[in-house]
Amino acid sequence: MQIGIIGLGDMGKLYALSFVKAGYKVCGADMPLRFTDLKNELEPKGIEVLIDGHEVARKSDFIIYCVEAEKIDEVVATFARSTKYGAIVSGQTSVKNPEIAAFEKHLPNDTQIVTCHSLHGPAFSPEGQTLVVVRHRATDEVYAKALEIYKALKSNIIEMDDYREHDRIVADTQAVTHMGFESMGSAWKNAGFFPWDNPAYAGGIDNVKILTTLRIFSYKSHIYAGLAILNPYAQKQVKYYAQAESELFKLMICENEAEFREKIYAARDFVFHESRSLLLLDDNIMKEFSLSDADHKQKPNSHLSLLSMVYAWYKMGVNPYDNLICQTPPFKLRLGIAEYLFKNEEMLEESIQTALYDKSIRGDDLEFHTAVHEWASIIGYGDLKGYKEHFEAAKSFFANRLNDGRDLSAEMIKRLGK
Repeated sequence: MQIGIIGLGDMGKLYALSFVKAGYKVCGADMPLRFTDLKNELEPKGIEVLIDGHEVARKSDFIIYCVEAEKIDEVVATFARSTKYGAIVSGQTSVKNPEIAAFEKHLPNDTQIVTCHSLHGPAFSPEGQTLVVVRHRATDEVYAKALEIYKALKSNIIEMDDYREHDRIVADTQAVTHMGFESMGSAWKNAGFFPWDNPAYAGGIDNVKILTTLRIFSYKSHIYAGLAILNPYAQKQVKYYAQAESELFKLMICENEAEFREKIYAARDFVFHESRSLLLLDDNIMKEFSLSDADHKQKPNSHLSLLSMVYAWYKMGVNPYDNLICQTPPFKLRLGIAEYLFKNEEMLEESIQTALYDKSIRGDDLEFHTAVHEWASIIGYGDLKGYKEHFEAAKSFFANRLNDGRDLSAEMIKRLGK
């Protein structure tokens, strides 16, 4: 079985090395200008580097397109005619709607399609991570063969029969989750302060918010842009989140306690009723992971981002625990801190009181409110370029702490996952 990878970027190389380690013959290609560098880097490790995707497609029995979602149609259109007769074809994009559309449009009819999505970045080994496998067009025999190949990655495999279901769940676990943390980052950037220097962000929950935000901004903008803008379900869910945040923010500035409580409690009872499994994050561990050099006396926080997320799940009728099958570390942490807040009556009451009556944090909440609607507008307009520029603006503000944030967040994820 010859495995071929079209696109030897970070994820493509990770896959190629993993399959070679498992004993498969692997070839791959990227843009011609990278040919010599990739040949020198990968051929000593057992990966045959070819000049272009035509050579890969022509000789490979199992072909994986590891390219950005926004470029998948262009790349598949270029190399599809060289696909080996009867080959199994997969894609590694995080959004399956444009990928499947490209496969259906350009690949030969004899091609079998069993696609995938690794729910982790290239900094992680696939071993023990979640891998979604979607059977789109394959006989039972071919699907069994494809599963056997995917098992070589040693990931935890989640099987799905419908790429649309994948995109619906990923809209929640990735696109809206990232947008929530990106909104926090943009709000802090626009306010001109680092949250670890502010006593309002000195608690365990806030350490998780800060480190996860830095973790997201430490990666490449195109990853998140594709997830949010090319996923048709993401635009709908982002709109719900922005509407939920607006409803709550209006009630806050009007100090309408009765209606505010009604909405928060309805959301709590829907999402966190007793039959739901609990993540139970450890507050003592969360408190250890601070970037602050000072010993701040913690001030109350409205946690508007979390109140809005839970209220949005309620408005959409979404059970986030069901979506844990496609969990990512940021999503699990976000659900975990939301659960921690909503299951702690004393903390939830403090959050409600702060949101309604504490003017000292109202400016921060206004910055967050503004940032949410900036991001929602960019995503709603389908503005890939604007998304990347908005992302890079916040990324540059936090540039000096991004590596610290990524390293600390990885350790925090490891500790909290025990």
